[in-house]
Amino acid sequence: MAAYSSKATVVNRPAAELTARFSDFTALQAALDNLDAEQRAAVGDVAFTEDSIKITTPQVGEIVLKAVERTPERIRLEAQHSPVPMNLIVDFKPVGEESTEVKGTIDVDLPMMLRPLVGPTLQKAADQFGQLFARLA
Repeated sequence: MAAYSSKATVVNRPAAELTARFSDFTALQAALDNLDAEQRAAVGDVAFTEDSIKITTPQVGEIVLKAVERTPERIRLEAQHSPVPMNLIVDFKPVGEESTEVKGTIDVDLPMMLRPLVGPTLQKAADQFGQLFARLA
């Protein structure tokens, strides 16, 4: 497995509040819809259901990430019907009573020879996911 992680972003909310906020992804749709046009364009074509996130990209098509783990420290989503096994992990690390560090990681099972070809795109996607969760927090 290869892991591509975003930079950690500090959000001015306690970890417990973030865990509650991300317990039902449909609540995030309104926050996403309220982003300004530039931020919304940076996020791309994303839609939410209670337990999943649907992403549509020109390169890959539609990817559905289903929540398979939700703890106060982590949300792990698993790609459904993906050509390769893939997980999206969002880690919450308290940095104070009212602040939390948010970090996104894409963990994907890629053959070693494909990593140089696909790695930069996956790193960009990990950065976008980290930013998305931090903005929606």
